[in-house]
Amino acid sequence: MAKKIIVTGGTGYIGSHTTVELQQEGFDVIIIDNLCNSEKEVIDGIEKITGVRPEFEEFDLCDRNKVVDFFRNNTDIDAVIHFAALKAVGESVNKPLLYYHNNLVSLMNLLESMNQFKTGSMVFSSSCTVYGQPVRLPVTEKEPLQPAVSPYGNTKQIGEDIIRDAVTSSGNLKAVSLRYFNPVGAHPTALIGELPRGVPENLVPFITQTGIGIRKQLKVFGDNYNTPDGSCIRDYLHVVDLAKAHVAALKRILEGNMKNNYEIFNLGTGTGVSVFEAIKSFERVSGLKLNYKVEGRRAGDIEQIWADPSYANNELKWKTVSTLDEAIKSAWDWEQKCKSKH
Repeated sequence: MAKKIIVTGGTGYIGSHTTVELQQEGFDVIIIDNLCNSEKEVIDGIEKITGVRPEFEEFDLCDRNKVVDFFRNNTDIDAVIHFAALKAVGESVNKPLLYYHNNLVSLMNLLESMNQFKTGSMVFSSSCTVYGQPVRLPVTEKEPLQPAVSPYGNTKQIGEDIIRDAVTSSGNLKAVSLRYFNPVGAHPTALIGELPRGVPENLVPFITQTGIGIRKQLKVFGDNYNTPDGSCIRDYLHVVDLAKAHVAALKRILEGNMKNNYEIFNLGTGTGVSVFEAIKSFERVSGLKLNYKVEGRRAGDIEQIWADPSYANNELKWKTVSTLDEAIKSAWDWEQKCKSKH
């Protein structure tokens, strides 16, 4: 019988791609999402790709009674993959209490219900923001965490602490935190992808929106960093590769292959890419010249960070397979598909 998996935030960017991979691996998926930052139509895209329509429940995980009711009515849940969270770094600086309430209360409600109803497995969507500006590069999981540069990053640090303590105290809970670097791209079918509301916070959607004419100009924040071309460096991994890592982590828990009841993995390519290199990649795959302008540095931006993914490569038997050009080409295909819908 197929294992039943809850995917919170499953209509979001990474959640929807992970739902596709789970269904293609034979898992039954129930999506829980309040649609505060996503569209219900994403489920249509998932169904077109996989031939299976995931079950969908619309409610807010901060509503404890609804979370308890859900678990009471679904006693056959095998695991939870927890994506649901607010994730805009800039917004979190302006609205810290909103971020602490939303991202932490939802997590605690889930963990309490999992304990109560004996659902023992969680994969947690964490972030490389927990490292701040690391002292050593590339970043391994042993790198000491620096103070978070945003309330969003702090919710991921605190979220990991909450899960670690819950695992230690519960006896039956097992969890894996996946610290992503920078997910980009879209499904190769261009049926699902990143759908930022308003002005994108992330580089690649801003590049593709500028390329297609939604934005007049891309702003490059700083060209005087201590990097080879002066622009910030990040580790961009294709969202489909990232989604596959969640399936690998889930199987590791369910098949009893964990070495500890709480484990952490970095997910990245292991290669740092500068802002200017990302722009050149877009120009290569699109054949367009991008309109961009260099401005001053932006507060809160880390100079450079990229992963050492060897622990995930060895333990999860997972690694990225897509190139930067392939990832950005898929993002561009998705952007063009979105424009044709408008």
